[in-house]
Amino acid sequence: MKRTLVINVAGLSARLVSEMPALARPIWRGPCLPLEPVLPATTCPMQATLTTGEPPARHGIVANGLYFHDTAEVRFWEQSARLVGAPRVWSLGRGKQPKVAMLFWQQSLYDPTVDVLLTPKPVHGPGGELIQDCYSRPADLYDRLVEGESALEPGKPRGAFNLMHYWGPMAGIGSSRWIADAAIAVWRDEEPDLALVYLPHLDYSGHRSGPCSEAHRAAARELDSCLAALLEAADEVGARTIVLSEYSFVPVRRAVAPNRALREAGYLAVREVAGGEYLHPGDLRAFAMVDNQVAHVYFPATENLKRDVQAVGKLLAGLDGVAEVLDRAAMAERGLDHVRSGELVALAEPDAHFVYYWWLDDAKAPPFARTVDIHSKPGFDPAELLIDADRKGIPLSADGIRGSHGLVGEGDAGWGVFLASDAPKSLAGRASLRATEVAHLLLPDAVR
Repeated sequence: MKRTLVINVAGLSARLVSEMPALARPIWRGPCLPLEPVLPATTCPMQATLTTGEPPARHGIVANGLYFHDTAEVRFWEQSARLVGAPRVWSLGRGKQPKVAMLFWQQSLYDPTVDVLLTPKPVHGPGGELIQDCYSRPADLYDRLVEGESALEPGKPRGAFNLMHYWGPMAGIGSSRWIADAAIAVWRDEEPDLALVYLPHLDYSGHRSGPCSEAHRAAARELDSCLAALLEAADEVGARTIVLSEYSFVPVRRAVAPNRALREAGYLAVREVAGGEYLHPGDLRAFAMVDNQVAHVYFPATENLKRDVQAVGKLLAGLDGVAEVLDRAAMAERGLDHVRSGELVALAEPDAHFVYYWWLDDAKAPPFARTVDIHSKPGFDPAELLIDADRKGIPLSADGIRGSHGLVGEGDAGWGVFLASDAPKSLAGRASLRATEVAHLLLPDAVR
């Protein structure tokens, strides 16, 4: 069994490959293939597809957030592997079970088929303070990594992972450097047969500056040293390497707020508490859970589902910035019809993205709207990467966002990439690769 290192570089596009010398090395046998994502082309659905080989209609991870009907709650970035409704490809019993390591991949927590695991898991203290920590398997792994010597800067301690560098206005190269550093230690010390490592750095510049910006190209060059160090560690033992991305960014110039449209039409109501307006999803005739360029629309408190679905579908289809509204039949055609999906799914125009906002007056925005609070917001908020200098908080506008993703674009717009050393013969002559085809290519014996 030949060891395999899989490096998931968020937001990597074919255009950026030329900015990264590590990806020009002669180890890559075969072309850099465009990777067609599933719908939605966002982190959690794509990572579930890449590890199971199934579309969201089968594995059930339909967005970065999920709406739980029984508790009437939206929860973003849930980490439990038990939410994935299809088996990981390495657990299917084909030959010897590989030793698997997953570092910073979503929905990895508690997975019994993963031997080595590392994922951010902060703890909220009694006063509301955030205690930074990472969950690990073995249980002492994170402590050993914190106390150990850096692989990227020998002679210096690695130190703790800083969550503020992973997401928010301070997000930057520090998180990817720490993950790459820790991954090298895990690769050498734990000796997994299959290691999956996630590097998020290009996500930040992709959203903030857009895919055509010099800042995005500079971020790729900045990340290259981390990538090169990981590839060198794989080379030490003659391992097979794969570099891929789940999606790439498309330029956007406008934000669309479907919940404001639903509120103005009488489908969405709010409750005011201490001057801020809050949603209680279980009370709503309709609301939209937004995730980049895709929005799931749910109808928790409708008295006439068929009537409201038709009316809301027509309303959203006429909203400036909405390209298409999918009903259940259209979702089925695109691999997205699952019990967790909305009754409708809205797709943005290629130059637009969705925001979760429901308030009509910024003075009535709930306090969490100006903070990095991924668990209180019933939608993805890219503005958390920005800073309102005057208020020293997150802006109540996503006008500064220049890139997004989520759609499966024409040609290869918004697609990811796939590169492999020891590429399987099955890829010879291929012009592109579908996300559902990747899972079996990750296995250590896939080159046979």
